[in-house]
Amino acid sequence: MSNTTLKTNELIDLSHRIFDGLITYKGLPPPIMCDYLSREKSKEIYGDDYQVQIGKIEMVSNTGTYLDSPFHFDPQGDDLGDLALELLADLPAVVVNVKDQIEIGIDNFKGLDVAGKAVLIYTNWSQHWNTEHYFENHAFITEQVAIWLVDNGAKLVGIDTHNIDDTRGMLRPVHKHLLGNNVLIVEHMTNLDQLPSSGFRFFAVPPKITGVGTFPVRAFAKIALS
Repeated sequence: MSNTTLKTNELIDLSHRIFDGLITYKGLPPPIMCDYLSREKSKEIYGDDYQVQIGKIEMVSNTGTYLDSPFHFDPQGDDLGDLALELLADLPAVVVNVKDQIEIGIDNFKGLDVAGKAVLIYTNWSQHWNTEHYFENHAFITEQVAIWLVDNGAKLVGIDTHNIDDTRGMLRPVHKHLLGNNVLIVEHMTNLDQLPSSGFRFFAVPPKITGVGTFPVRAFAKIALS
């Protein structure tokens, strides 16, 4: 997919930057970022020769590029602290190029080997990130695709759009089916156009938190071309 020559072990950042006031999802509050201890205030503790900054962040867990664990939809499902690192790091991965499609159907996946892999869906919707257009009539995959991904052994599904489900209604069948079968989801990705269709490893590791189902990740790919 990438138009540039990639090198083995090259790292590709697939995450959006989180900043004070960012709106990731309409109706959810933006993060508030400030100093808990400013450098200027720290002089009162450490003196002029040694200054530190301790930040304070208040935010909902669905902020920026984030990972959904089963607990997000199921109170009995694994939360962030329960997830094995094998589901989050060094996963073999493939990209499905459905650029500029809105309703992404099963025909885009037939014949693709997804067993044990992270499946990253490139829609090109991230071009609208941090704009009003990002939230409405975005790209999504169908429930039929979610069923196919589970049946064919995918471990994680990522997408560069506002939601993996169609948000024009209140139902979320893709979330329900994927998470209900322990297939993790990463939403709000970017830079998927910089990846090859295969030949890379995927990483998206959240903090080890109990009682939370969703949290931002620094998602990235490591090129593993032979």
